[in-house]
Amino acid sequence: MSDNLLLTSLWLVPLIGAGAVLLMPRGSERLVKYVATGFTAAGFLLTLVALFAYVGDDRARAPLAERAASNVVSYDGGLVAVDESRGEGDLVVRRAWIPAFNIQYYLGLDGVSVGLVVLTGLVSLLACLASWGIEKQVRGYYSLFLLLVASMTGVFLALDLFLFYVFFEVMLLPMYFLIALWGGEDREYAAIKFLLYTLFGSVFILVAILILYFWPGDAAAGTFRGGTFDILALTSIASTTGYYGRWIQDWIFALFLIGFLVKLPSFPFHTWLPDAHVQAPTPISMILAGVLLKVGGYGLIRLAWPLAPAGAFDWSYVVAALGVFSILYGALAAMAQTDFKKLVAYSSVSHMGYVTLGLAVMNLSGGAGYYAYGVNGAMYMMLAHGVTSAAMFFLVGVIYERAHTRDLDKLGGLNDVMPVYGAVSYVIFFGSMGLPGLCGFVAEIFVVLAAFHYSVTLGVLAAAAVVLTAGYILWTLQRVFLGRNETWKGLPDLTVREIVIAAPLVVLTVLMGIFPQPLILRWMSPSVDRMVQSVAEGAERNAQGPMALNEGAQLREAPGGRDVDLAANGRASAE
Repeated sequence: MSDNLLLTSLWLVPLIGAGAVLLMPRGSERLVKYVATGFTAAGFLLTLVALFAYVGDDRARAPLAERAASNVVSYDGGLVAVDESRGEGDLVVRRAWIPAFNIQYYLGLDGVSVGLVVLTGLVSLLACLASWGIEKQVRGYYSLFLLLVASMTGVFLALDLFLFYVFFEVMLLPMYFLIALWGGEDREYAAIKFLLYTLFGSVFILVAILILYFWPGDAAAGTFRGGTFDILALTSIASTTGYYGRWIQDWIFALFLIGFLVKLPSFPFHTWLPDAHVQAPTPISMILAGVLLKVGGYGLIRLAWPLAPAGAFDWSYVVAALGVFSILYGALAAMAQTDFKKLVAYSSVSHMGYVTLGLAVMNLSGGAGYYAYGVNGAMYMMLAHGVTSAAMFFLVGVIYERAHTRDLDKLGGLNDVMPVYGAVSYVIFFGSMGLPGLCGFVAEIFVVLAAFHYSVTLGVLAAAAVVLTAGYILWTLQRVFLGRNETWKGLPDLTVREIVIAAPLVVLTVLMGIFPQPLILRWMSPSVDRMVQSVAEGAERNAQGPMALNEGAQLREAPGGRDVDLAANGRASAE
């Protein structure tokens, strides 16, 4: 399968499915569910094809910038493209789209994005199966659902800032309607709050993109003069020249940071999340927590840090402190909840704080090895949390369908009534807690290790948050499953369909904790390490005065990576 067909199909297949479902006749609700599930399953299979193509081919695992350099669009005396992307097997596609503004249809996969694409496919398929209980306006629901899947996938594929922003904005509308039409009693309030918060963040992202596009550079010095939305080209410029200047990088970073922290979400931009989760139907909560929040983290790791490395360095302590505060605040807020769904929502705020912290701990003294641990931990947390949070919201939905309550004070004794449900819940909640041997532990240990190397105070606070997480997780399990409660006697255990949905998430929670290196880090870390190297070089070059990254510093022993002489690479780039 050609790169163009494979990468395009990843977002186009669910989009075609949305149109097909919408055109189906009334009264065919059961068929609509089968067709929608078929398109979602096809999309997931394509993500696995892309993953195996990436892992199994040396060309696909080469640096993304290197692969992109062999896919060039040029123009002959005007706006007519004469030399377009012809690459096969390198998982990059570049085509002319709007030549007048140098906007391209530009897609690519590397170790940073391919895992999130697969996560999107998996969670979408499981959420589609969980949606079979939807009986209201079935065609509209599944068409919006598939449109949401297409736009989320496109965000992780796009390497053109304009294309990224288009996918990012398209994502908002289906999520708004899915909450507003199929949510709970206060669904309209939650939906409009979600939309307004996200549009607020989008404005900051748009301004940052426009600055990058229109910034004139230094014509006298012959530097690049702007006029491109190419993410990889702009990343290379930011890391190898003083093109933007440090002050403008501070502004670009701050704009991207605010925009993506709203989506992540992080304190103080998090207040839309509990309302959206509580009112959203269970399958949409699975997607919101499992995938949509990761768009914020992906934007930070793909855009904010690489495109403004000096700004990231200048703001690093503030962002790291904000990450630690979000971890602690989210855990304490979760502990205070009696609504099961709202508790899980606040746990997401806490866990996404580890992503912010891992990206921000930029102590480059003596090399960037520990910083690489932090960024690898942030990426691993996004994948691990995508699995456990989707499962947790699914499990909350299961009990709500049976007991018609999410009040933790009214639940209890479910371990005897629903033993299979209890066993699944223990694995998933312990995975979220970060129990050794399960997926959350790997991410947290990387981030906390990097945090200690950056600031002992922040490291201690981040490590202490693990105790708070264990507190609210264990207290929740006690209130829901232990003791005796005759009220729920006779509740049915998990059905076959529900077991099919939960089983892959349980298996991944265990495997990602036991085999992190062969399962994830082996193909993810090299791309993450290259990003860390690029950010470290850019921070060093744009610094005014000496920085912590000294001559001869090395990127040492990053998980799955290789030693890299940052100073030597910087000299080579300059030459």
